[in-house]
Amino acid sequence: MKPSSPLLKHLLLILLFTFITSCKTEQKNVTASKPNILFIPVDDLRPELGCYGNTLIKTPNIDALAKAGVIFSRTYCQQAVCNPSRASLLTGLRPDSIQVWDLATKLRSNLPDVVTLPQYFKQNGYTTIGIGKTFHNDIPDYLSWTERLHLKGFPYDPDAVYADQLNLELLENKKQQIIAQGKNRIDPLGVWYLKANATESPDVNDDAYYDGAQTTYAINRLQRLATTKEPFFLSVGYYKPHLPFNAPKKYWDLYNRDSIPLATNQYPPKNSPDFTVHGDQELRNYDDSHDLPLSSEKPWSEDKQRKIKHGYYASVSYTDAQIGKLIDELKRLNLFDNTIIVLWGDHGYKLGEHNSWSKMSNYDIDAHVPMIMSGAKVKAKGTKTNALTELVDIYPSLCEMAGLPIPNHLQGKSFVPLLENPETEWKEAAYSQYLLGRFGTAETRKKERMGYSVRTDKFRYIEWYDWDKELKKRGDFITSELFNHDTDPQENTNIAQNQNNENTIKALSNLLNKNFKH
Repeated sequence: MKPSSPLLKHLLLILLFTFITSCKTEQKNVTASKPNILFIPVDDLRPELGCYGNTLIKTPNIDALAKAGVIFSRTYCQQAVCNPSRASLLTGLRPDSIQVWDLATKLRSNLPDVVTLPQYFKQNGYTTIGIGKTFHNDIPDYLSWTERLHLKGFPYDPDAVYADQLNLELLENKKQQIIAQGKNRIDPLGVWYLKANATESPDVNDDAYYDGAQTTYAINRLQRLATTKEPFFLSVGYYKPHLPFNAPKKYWDLYNRDSIPLATNQYPPKNSPDFTVHGDQELRNYDDSHDLPLSSEKPWSEDKQRKIKHGYYASVSYTDAQIGKLIDELKRLNLFDNTIIVLWGDHGYKLGEHNSWSKMSNYDIDAHVPMIMSGAKVKAKGTKTNALTELVDIYPSLCEMAGLPIPNHLQGKSFVPLLENPETEWKEAAYSQYLLGRFGTAETRKKERMGYSVRTDKFRYIEWYDWDKELKKRGDFITSELFNHDTDPQENTNIAQNQNNENTIKALSNLLNKNFKH
């Protein structure tokens, strides 16, 4: 057969086509073997979502995301305040291991060589991008990312965003007074930390606030990522519903304020020490909340409670809309099927429960968080698991889902088996802690106390200790709290002093101290 024969040319063309196709298939398989990660931290988001059973709140986009994934109904943070919770999750280590218990401590001051979750993905060929609040906002970790963080030059403080003219004027007046006094209230990122009122509802578009603007930026960044072959780890961290509860008017209009239910347990847990419930100092920093009754005195007026809770709900719906835009773009770019999506809240939040507001205590309402795993590598889509899980479990889980070796130093447990069978028998307990005294009222700040808690299927047990600031370790035992979730799911009555519970307390104390070694 001559080389120039039509049959030979035809065979050569077939071979060439087969070779090219196999190369493309191989490239596709290589790409598919490294799924993208869309990481969605949401600040102060408690499990107050439609997919978690709240029929009043409007969260259609998060609910839709949950239908394409697994809802974790019993996930717990490791400490109910931003910096320790996020530092723990992002290192895969518990707060005592990284010695981060407050808002000021820099993670790398204690562990300069620790490899964070996004940093580990960066070391394994991922483009890692952080937009918004992933680590605590004024302690960004530049080693974790392949490019600089946040929106450059955005004119608002991302932690206290205002668009209403009245609040903007209040802020400007405060700023000028500080300048006139020769004081400097600018943080390391060049942001003014000033507060006006606790809520606002101006008739503005979504991008008037930081979370809307950063979503637009994230969508643009996604579009550029779609043109590359490198897998990405994209974190889009939302500030809302963190105070102030500000959102465009259309999100406030979703709710009838009079229909919003108030907390039914507006009192501290019975038989618990006075110091264990953190009050409402965070909310009191705002101009329209300075003169509210102390949480130890009496509940606020119903009008004030409904306004604050209305603002929280509106802020959640505003954030939900931004997440919807992000997911819609992910689908439009044909990235959804090869992207693992994890949405999580950094801690719980009190909205009048225990006659308190905000986070910063050791109760279930503070430690319980939403977590949804969706998209690629999730087999049991549209299901819910009641397994006890922790935020510290996210690091090893994402490593396993992405086919990366799980680092030996991690203290969490990969929950990948729950993504295949949500009924799998799982952890016997979840652990949280809280250092009282760094925050709170003048009374609680007189002496620091560390509370360690263990949450089992039936109980929450808490031990309180004096805290040695110099040695950074617990001192003498003070007292304990015990709550039976079968009979008291809101943790309204401490039964630790009931003699009938001695054996239960002994077993739970052993379990607790096995995890928190001192």
